[in-house]
Amino acid sequence: MGRPDSIPHVAIKGRGSTTHLPGRFESTVSEAVDDGWEAEESEEFLAPRLRTEVRAETARSIISRNNSPDVGFSQSVNPYRGCEHGCSYCFARPSHAYLNLSPGLDFETKLFAKTNAAQLLRKELSKPSYVPQPIALGINTDSYQPIERKFKLTRQLIEVMLETRHPFSLITKNALVERDIDLLAPLAEQNLVSVHFSVTSLDPHLSSKLEPRAAAPHARLRAMRRLHDAGIPVGVMVAPVIPWINDAELEAVLEAARDAGASSAGYVLLRLPLEVAPLFRDWLDTHYPDRATHVMSTINQLRGGKDYDSQFGTRMRGQGVYADLLANRFKLARRRLGFDAQNSHWPKLDCTKFERPAPPKADSPQGSLF
Repeated sequence: MGRPDSIPHVAIKGRGSTTHLPGRFESTVSEAVDDGWEAEESEEFLAPRLRTEVRAETARSIISRNNSPDVGFSQSVNPYRGCEHGCSYCFARPSHAYLNLSPGLDFETKLFAKTNAAQLLRKELSKPSYVPQPIALGINTDSYQPIERKFKLTRQLIEVMLETRHPFSLITKNALVERDIDLLAPLAEQNLVSVHFSVTSLDPHLSSKLEPRAAAPHARLRAMRRLHDAGIPVGVMVAPVIPWINDAELEAVLEAARDAGASSAGYVLLRLPLEVAPLFRDWLDTHYPDRATHVMSTINQLRGGKDYDSQFGTRMRGQGVYADLLANRFKLARRRLGFDAQNSHWPKLDCTKFERPAPPKADSPQGSLF
């Protein structure tokens, strides 16, 4: 659902969306209409600043499981719902519709912190039936988004991983991960952790539009180098690759990451499921109106004439001439930069060191009998 062409698209400072796009489950929606009255032409009127609201949530479960053949992990843990980074293209935005909140501005301003995440994880790992498999940390939304500085839920989860010697990987676009080197380094010594950095562009101006509250590109590369120097295996994920926006930077991002210590690399083509498609179109009209039509035309060619195709095997790469060209560019750059020789895939993490934690005590005042 968009807005009339006569109503201007105005960027909101520090936010990726420009609209409270209704979720797909809403029974009633409102739509902006130009009624002919001239609005006050002030930045404050057109683009008011929105504060971030964080609500504490007592989660019922913490490990999400999947059998998707193209994601590389079978279980994940997400300490937060919503993400303050504000990436307009985030594939997780539609999940806010289940909360009767907007996948647009609500997704990046109304966040939920699972304050019992560490306790739930320890409880799950203590079950006799639990079989250790690597956990992907912070996949749906970034576990190192800005509110982590206050809540420290990710750090608490990593402390449980260290205590139980449980293998895990994580991907982030925030340099805040440097804070936890003291936990990640001993885990890396036991082949229990690997870290990927999502780097979309080396241009800070473009990055500030694509992901307004994520760390600047140079800060991510600096963090990558510091983790590498601490003995933590690091990699780079160029994600998403957006035709005619950042696709020309693919080789440059890979080279910069290689120089910062990355030993593995990957890329993901832009994905526009459900409400993400109109939100991204709005972002294009706001920041790149001169090329919006060309960008979406290429995306449609990659997705069988649609904004998105969720089919396994092609949803991450697309199909067609452009997709093949991008895949070949990545393959050649990875080989030229030596990623193949340095292990281009995630290192296989060790599940044999897992130590099952003691089960939590019963809630009864008499305690547990066994």
